[in-house]
Amino acid sequence: MPRLNYHHLYYFWRVANIGHLTQAAEQLHVSQSALSAQIKQLENKIGRTLFEREGRRLVLTDVGRRVQSYAQDIFSTGEELEQYLKSGNTSHTHLNIGFETHLSRNFIEAFITPLFAQDDVSFSLYARTMSDLTEGLLNHELDIALTNRAITNDVQGVLWQNQLVARQSVAIVGPYGQQPEQPFPKGYEDKHWILPARNMGIRSVFESFCATHEYRADIKAEVDDMAMMRLLARDSGFLSVMPPVVVKDEIEAKKLEIYQELPQAYEHFYALQMPRKFIPEVLLHLLRSHQLE
Repeated sequence: MPRLNYHHLYYFWRVANIGHLTQAAEQLHVSQSALSAQIKQLENKIGRTLFEREGRRLVLTDVGRRVQSYAQDIFSTGEELEQYLKSGNTSHTHLNIGFETHLSRNFIEAFITPLFAQDDVSFSLYARTMSDLTEGLLNHELDIALTNRAITNDVQGVLWQNQLVARQSVAIVGPYGQQPEQPFPKGYEDKHWILPARNMGIRSVFESFCATHEYRADIKAEVDDMAMMRLLARDSGFLSVMPPVVVKDEIEAKKLEIYQELPQAYEHFYALQMPRKFIPEVLLHLLRSHQLE
């Protein structure tokens, strides 16, 4: 078989990762027809069908998934090399750190604190959605991403690396000095609640806790952002459910207090990476400093 046209292969790889021809064409700054033609040339070259259509979506065939896996290795390594060359290979290290938009800012601050003591290190922080985080890692725009959920290895055909870097207990938090004297659920009958959104793991833990005690919470608000949860817990006078680290300053200032920790309930925080040829020594040390036993 003649040598592969890596230009065609690159276009296939981008479409395979995005899943939509139109979106891929926009990102690549080519017309949809030109992009489709180049992928068709690749299929003709190798004599295999790489995509099948399901409505408006392109779905990889079995061969297409295998080709995507090889293309991922090829172009991911190439983009990593490109970023390395752009850095100038100096003694100074700059890290690009992404985090999910709803994550606790106190957790993020605790994670990056070791970097402040290193004179030859700087960093940039980016708040993004989960899909934008994985895209940033794939394109080597990010060195690492912080999230509170592990990602499965079949997402975009990448063997993602999930390192557990923190585990925080989850508790009922409320106004200081107003904690019911009796254990839950006694004394909580007339309480109002600000709870994490239904798609968050903490919420399902709390729902199970309530079901065990045959308690029905009077929900005033549901929030999917921990920074907003912190403000509402501080200013509303209502109860909330969160890792106490989110409101660490308010607890120390005696504006809020922990009423009760939920049994066997934790929020887990992960550092997400994709496989790389070389990992900056600074990043390795940072991850080791947060490694849980």
